Amino acid sequence: MKTYFAPAERCNREELQEEIRFISCNPVIDGLMKSVSGLIAVLDEHRQVLAVNDVMLRTLGYNDAKEVLGLRPGEMLHCIHAQEEPWGCGTTRSCLTCGAAIAIVASLEKNQPQERICAATVTKDGKEIDLCFQVRSYPISFEGHRFLLLFMHDITNQQAWASLERVFFHDLNNILTGMMGAVDLLPPATAELKLVQTLHHLVLRLKNEIEIQRLLAQTKEQSYQMVFHQITLPEVLEELGCFIANHPAVHGKTLILPPTVPEISITTDCSLLLRVLTNMVINAFEATDPAGEVKIGISEGEDHIEFSVWNRQPIPDDIRLRIFQRHFSTKPGRGRGIGTFSMKLFGENFLKGRIAFTSSTEDGTVFRFTLPLASS
Repeated sequence: MKTYFAPAERCNREELQEEIRFISCNPVIDGLMKSVSGLIAVLDEHRQVLAVNDVMLRTLGYNDAKEVLGLRPGEMLHCIHAQEEPWGCGTTRSCLTCGAAIAIVASLEKNQPQERICAATVTKDGKEIDLCFQVRSYPISFEGHRFLLLFMHDITNQQAWASLERVFFHDLNNILTGMMGAVDLLPPATAELKLVQTLHHLVLRLKNEIEIQRLLAQTKEQSYQMVFHQITLPEVLEELGCFIANHPAVHGKTLILPPTVPEISITTDCSLLLRVLTNMVINAFEATDPAGEVKIGISEGEDHIEFSVWNRQPIPDDIRLRIFQRHFSTKPGRGRGIGTFSMKLFGENFLKGRIAFTSSTEDGTVFRFTLPLASS
């Protein structure tokens, strides 16, 4: 049985029915199911569902517990990855980085409680939605049989707000850092024109960032009204260069610009465009070793402009699968998983472009932002 993470084996029908009967007659489990207000399920050692409480059934849209008995958690949640391998939830490549799968497997292996954050993309009413759960897995034993109590707390809204706040302050801090670097270079008692122009651009971007966050915070992402301006591609590079020139992530490293840039103008929301490109470039520099290089490319197609950013560092296979997933991050703490997600959010949802990447040990990593000329 092929698996990329957890054991694939499931119990047979007779074994499953016996486990369900055993759990349903247990007064301790019955008391838990009736008293716990959150989402709770009982799993066997094959990670199959033996019991769920009414709160979980209602939350997940089921009418009867029989619909979920025997399933694994990802299958019960309608996780988009659960059916990628024949043996289901826990056995796919994506399960390697799934918080719920890690908590459950670790709990079984160590026979100790485990807690993780689970970022899940699930199908609901024919649409894919991003959810985030705080998952706790507790091993328990009854009459020589071992089971797991699985507690799931939906923290999607908290994570979403934490992410929006962190996106704002992350990008705001980048701009302020660029401003301070430019200010530090101002000679005493003089105001060199180029530096003054740099400060002017950065202050203008700061104003726009605050306005973007104000509108996003009013209700949801869709409340932002884009403001279109005309800008040439050389001006885009100049704005980008002004910002990143004094950023700490760039120190000791080299930015290689394209030898030629198409002399065309585009009409777009310049603040969002620069926000996407800035994240692409800063992310590349943060992943680059000291004395390393980051390359920017710009090419013109028949109906689009493509911006690309290259760095030598490859992205690990397990991280690639979730690189754009909201709430997922390799860093600890709430409100993470926003750098590449914000590139997707602003680049695709608002600017109607496409964010993609390729990564390998041989060729390094390239992020590409394709901006259609029609929408711009």
